[in-house]
Amino acid sequence: MKVAMIASEALPFAKSGGLADVVYSLSRALAAKKQNVSIIMPYYQQIENKQYDMNYVGEFDIKMSWRVQRARIYHAQVDRIDYYLVSNDYYFRREKMYGYMDDGERFAFFALAATEALTYLDAMPDIVHVHDWQAAIIPTLIHENYYNDARFAKIKTILTIHNPAFKGMLDRYFLTDFFNLPDYLYDMGKVRFEGMFSTLKSGIIYSDIITTVSPTHKEELLTREGGQGLDTVLEYRRLDFYGILNGIDYGEWNPLHDHYIVKRYNVSSLESAKHLNQADLLRCYNLHWYGGPVYGIVSRLTWQKGIDLVLDEARSILSKGGNFVLLGSGERELEQKFEVLRSQYPDTCGIYIGYNDQLAHKIYAGSDFFLMPSLFEPCGLSQMIAQRYGTLPIVRKTGGLADTIVPYDGRITSLGEDGIAFEDYNIGGLDYAIYRAEELYRNQENYYRVAKVAMKKNYSWSSSAGKYLKLYQKALSK
Repeated sequence: MKVAMIASEALPFAKSGGLADVVYSLSRALAAKKQNVSIIMPYYQQIENKQYDMNYVGEFDIKMSWRVQRARIYHAQVDRIDYYLVSNDYYFRREKMYGYMDDGERFAFFALAATEALTYLDAMPDIVHVHDWQAAIIPTLIHENYYNDARFAKIKTILTIHNPAFKGMLDRYFLTDFFNLPDYLYDMGKVRFEGMFSTLKSGIIYSDIITTVSPTHKEELLTREGGQGLDTVLEYRRLDFYGILNGIDYGEWNPLHDHYIVKRYNVSSLESAKHLNQADLLRCYNLHWYGGPVYGIVSRLTWQKGIDLVLDEARSILSKGGNFVLLGSGERELEQKFEVLRSQYPDTCGIYIGYNDQLAHKIYAGSDFFLMPSLFEPCGLSQMIAQRYGTLPIVRKTGGLADTIVPYDGRITSLGEDGIAFEDYNIGGLDYAIYRAEELYRNQENYYRVAKVAMKKNYSWSSSAGKYLKLYQKALSK
């Protein structure tokens, strides 16, 4: 089967968040299952610093109403995946990947160029799998703009919604002025959403199959409370809508072969390694340990991640003699509040604003508990990584967090408790979870029993890729 992934980012070339991990890891798992996989993505300025052989493939003009922009296509192969990168200096030769006033225009160009770039692949794909709002318009383009092109006649399209908070909301004139699509698609309601044109809604309407990144998040999106406005359109496509849990890269996240941590380990050596890795982690932050639990967090600092709750709870943790370490960046106000917290508890609170891959590995290996009290979390990867390292996640029961945690609730049963969870998004809910964490920590025998169960969980991409393959086959049979 020939599969073309189309996304705004993918490892190893460009990453701003979990989307890049998922697109790459799913593609690699599909390639391992003998599928022919390509990834089409923008050729950002930062990619020029990567050490990969780029071969020029071809170029063509993209017409957006009266505008004409040149698209140049480059090819590289990594891990049996064929990457096709869309280059245009005007749109992509910039310091950042996102965050510009003309992002709507930039990714309109990308979607048009990526669709045309399909004809530059070795062979036309059977499946075009698009991701999030930047690429979600492509099933519409194939259906509306290429309906007379025999090369596109048998292609089936899959849309994966990673973050429904971003819907690709554009003024209606974008339809004709950038995408060369007829204005009546808006009038008919096919692409209209809350008085604007939504690329994400267009993908939901036109794709053969829609997926999101966990079974629970799928059900949440079908409700008025959790659907972020998409519940009615997704209800219309309910029979074609699936939730498939993401996996994690066991090549990168493996404590037995992790060269970033001071003591490598497996389940049988967890306890002795935890103490050594924890001491190393605290040394990196220049902190003192007073015998309490160490709480870690690696996250974007934004409201979605429950960071407001973390700020309140961290103060309580530190006042009781625990340690708190953070790695992340995001909203400036939150960054500053954590800097204030560090100044108040310089001996036990460690803050690193930014991202450091080596430090992230040390936090997963050296913490006792990993904080992830998200307001909403479509899937989440960090809780799976923490479990892989025998560090117990503290999560709110939402989305993929609910799907991946069997919560400890005061006793150990045959259910296989592997973390701690709470329901209500407020400080009382998180207080309850911290109470359970401290209760478990005081009984080290029970703590390590639960931690070893967590380490044995299987979140490999092979299983998730198999589920996607079944959906691809289902689409092709339509």
